Amino acid sequence: MELSSFAGYTRTFHPDEIIFSEFEPGDTFYVIQSGRVKLVKNAGEFERTLDILEPPEMFGEMAILEDSPRTASAIALDHVRVLELNSENFETLLMGNPQIAFKLLRIFSKRIYDSKRRFMILTLPDPQSKIADVFLMLDETQSSRNKSGTTREFHTTVEDIAHWAGMSVIQTRETLNHFVMQNRLDMNANRMIVKNINDFTRFVNAKRNQM
Repeated sequence: MELSSFAGYTRTFHPDEIIFSEFEPGDTFYVIQSGRVKLVKNAGEFERTLDILEPPEMFGEMAILEDSPRTASAIALDHVRVLELNSENFETLLMGNPQIAFKLLRIFSKRIYDSKRRFMILTLPDPQSKIADVFLMLDETQSSRNKSGTTREFHTTVEDIAHWAGMSVIQTRETLNHFVMQNRLDMNANRMIVKNINDFTRFVNAKRNQM
């Protein structure tokens, strides 16, 4: 990826240094030149790691594209060197770097998929089917290497499930406990195991067929 013309925008960060924090306004984005960056999100009483990025990944771009606050915090894991860019040179970067333009197209495609998929969840008639469909959505986005038989393990939280289902955390926890009582689900603070993903598929499809 040819970025030599942007060398004057280089910044460095030390290990464990915060590059930006969740919820703060953002007018810059970053392209990693060396080192690793961890993206984390507040999830109630603990911090959830969303991703660990390496060169030549970019991050922070949605704050510019959507003119919105940061949706996660970025923390340097190593001695990190990045290009710090802003909206003024964003178009120039895209025009001269098809790889970055393609990466952003993939990001937009995922956002569109997420929006359509969440709408499908929200149209379901009851809490049980909504939450079952959240697990189906999570399964659709998991790597195939994490899919063995019909059991599925998800590193997620009650708060995450509530967000996707459009429900309160209290109602979500009650519904998840209902699935636990039925022996369809095991869960702890940040890990949930669906005993039989096909069972949830049949359940959700039956609810949709009744609509």
